[in-house]
Amino acid sequence: MAIGDIIVAIDIGASKISLVVGEVNNFNQIEVICNTSKKSNGIQKGKIVNEQQLSESISYVIKEAEKEMNMKINSAYITIPGKYVTIVQNSVTKEAKDKYSGISARDVSSSLMQAKDIDIPEGKQIIDIVINEFVLEDGKKVDDPIGTFSGKFTLNAQIILAEKDYMRAITNIFKKVDVDIDGMVPITLAEKNLVLDSMEQKDYVMLLDIGAETMNIGVFDGDRYVYTNSIPVGGNNITNDIAVVLGISIDEAERLKRQYGLALKSYIDNDTDVVLNTAKDENNKIVKSSEIVEIIEARVEQMFEIVNQDVSNQGIKQNINTVVITGQGITSISKSDIVGKITLNIPVKMANNKIASIIKPNYATAYALVRYIASRPFAKNVSSSLDINSDKGFFKNIIEKVKEFFYS
Repeated sequence: MAIGDIIVAIDIGASKISLVVGEVNNFNQIEVICNTSKKSNGIQKGKIVNEQQLSESISYVIKEAEKEMNMKINSAYITIPGKYVTIVQNSVTKEAKDKYSGISARDVSSSLMQAKDIDIPEGKQIIDIVINEFVLEDGKKVDDPIGTFSGKFTLNAQIILAEKDYMRAITNIFKKVDVDIDGMVPITLAEKNLVLDSMEQKDYVMLLDIGAETMNIGVFDGDRYVYTNSIPVGGNNITNDIAVVLGISIDEAERLKRQYGLALKSYIDNDTDVVLNTAKDENNKIVKSSEIVEIIEARVEQMFEIVNQDVSNQGIKQNINTVVITGQGITSISKSDIVGKITLNIPVKMANNKIASIIKPNYATAYALVRYIASRPFAKNVSSSLDINSDKGFFKNIIEKVKEFFYS
């Protein structure tokens, strides 16, 4: 980690915008300096539909953080939904400039720059290089080859591409709030080290973040980032189903979802009567709690069916050993993991509770982004700007940020 660096992270979600500012202390831990959040406007199902409204939401959290810290934020790292991301696997074999002196930092930097030399599809742009592993001449795999005596080495990495149209839209929004973008990181990549435990991080795992309006999928084979996508279905769909089927208000439907949050009707202990206060067809309409659970069960099952179809279409489902679920759109629904296991025919578990002990769920993804940026290998400096403005164009700035991550 880059000790002393201060990192500003903004998670741009469909239901909320969350900001966390963290500093890397002398013990290589993240100290949270401040955190703010606000209801997100201008995004529907992960798609930007109103740039002005979204810029106002982002501006609010930035100003609140500036007020709390008594500092001006000039740049920040942000999340990007999986639907706008493409992952390209690439391997580069590099000879050490002087094998008798060991592999140098310049050798590694050169291999990283060579790794990004790929044919970039029309309408896409490189936003990141993710190191998977280094393989030495004798076949040994290492995280850091610098100083190792080997005639050559192979870098296995993932080149992260993003859609230019989305990048332009989000750049325009941040220009409105006068903040530069330090870098974009896919949501599941940012969350990986926070959500998955040490054993899961070595396995072939799918991380499924279910939010209010979208599900973000991230598939990892150990350190290798295999696949990501986002699907416009989330916890709000459960609420809407309850409201429509029972003919009640969204507010009451949300309350009932939380009160009777169960994804399997067979687990009901006591099928109680429930009075509906906002039913349109009659006052104080009474239904059974099992009817509410039945609605929840149907939607949760459908959500996992959509995920199942997505990873099956990619030809990677058979490789996945475990699915780990996180996200505020699903964590309040008990037995969702069992529905997932039945639907996917893969072991499914809810993420462990260590996140809640670190930071409130509202800020989990933004905090995970801070941690991800701070732990980047071979980083020279990853600080966000809190006192210097930048006039650089966005696309140029993104490429330079990728370069600055590594030794020169």
